[in-house]
Amino acid sequence: MSKFTKHIWRAFGKVFYPHFHNDVFINSTILKYIFWQKICGINRSTPWPVHFTSKVIAPELIDNNSGMRAPGYAMGCYIDGRNRIIIEQGVIVGPKVSIISKNHNTEDYNQYSNDSPIILHKHCWLACGSTVLAGVELGEHTIVAAGAVVTKSFLQGNCILAGCPAKIIKTIPPYSGNGQV
Repeated sequence: MSKFTKHIWRAFGKVFYPHFHNDVFINSTILKYIFWQKICGINRSTPWPVHFTSKVIAPELIDNNSGMRAPGYAMGCYIDGRNRIIIEQGVIVGPKVSIISKNHNTEDYNQYSNDSPIILHKHCWLACGSTVLAGVELGEHTIVAAGAVVTKSFLQGNCILAGCPAKIIKTIPPYSGNGQV
């Protein structure tokens, strides 16, 4: 892609996503996201690009200002930020991932419980179809395998989680990438 074309896409993207600063998403695909999100109104209040099949609830309570990939950019995600979600740099959210920060009270289903926010530290990777539930904190470089359901925190990092409920299946060396995804 030429420098001129990149500047055109970047300028066009900044018009619709002024607070989102990530050149990974500045290309012709952004036109589809702008059409579904800003023109048709699907996830209109979300200030970063979101796939039209994904659902983002309470985007104002999702801390996404760290240069990470946009949660919900992949198809079929369900991201509920009503109890806060904090996402650090280099986090990847795959397709069909659910991040659910709010849970019902077990004594009265009409009430919600106030849990801690979900915190995803640097370089976490949530693979296809995984689910992270309320109050979970994942340490740096934690990989959640496809289909896993994370019900408790794993602060140590440098590990792979799998299963339902998720448990550590492997420890891995520290992340060696440059922080860009």
